[in-house]
Amino acid sequence: MLRARYYFRHADSLGSRVRIFGKPAIHNWGEMRIGERVRIVSTIATTELVANGGTLEIGDRAYINYGCSISASKLVRIGPDCNIGTYAIIIDNDFHSLEPERRNERPESAPIILEENVWLGGRVIVLRGVTIGTGSVIGAGSVVTKNIPPRSLAVGVPAKVVKQL
Repeated sequence: MLRARYYFRHADSLGSRVRIFGKPAIHNWGEMRIGERVRIVSTIATTELVANGGTLEIGDRAYINYGCSISASKLVRIGPDCNIGTYAIIIDNDFHSLEPERRNERPESAPIILEENVWLGGRVIVLRGVTIGTGSVIGAGSVVTKNIPPRSLAVGVPAKVVKQL
């Protein structure tokens, strides 16, 4: 728990009994709020948490596995009891436009919200402007481009709902 206090020393709020395993890369250039009993693993590969001018919120009892990259330019909210698999990417900005003449322009950010008890499998990518509903599961390797309703299983590229839970 002392390790968590050290790594989150620049966080705006830090709940009790937060645990960090390994050496994550944590940068707060915005607002960072970490709930109680959050567990972050950064042993095999570095986990990156960045508030890049936006707000990064991680709810109570969330679990973030190794190799994840989470960046908030506007808002990334991870609800309580969420589980995030290895190498997941959650970034609320594309960082460049598609058009060749506008590639140096940074597009507008859009919030990403993972509601309560969401489970992201390994190597899931969540793109900007997405809300994943309470109790949903996203299958490994999926790319979430649109909102997922509560209690759904979504898989694929792009992720599509295949079952209601």
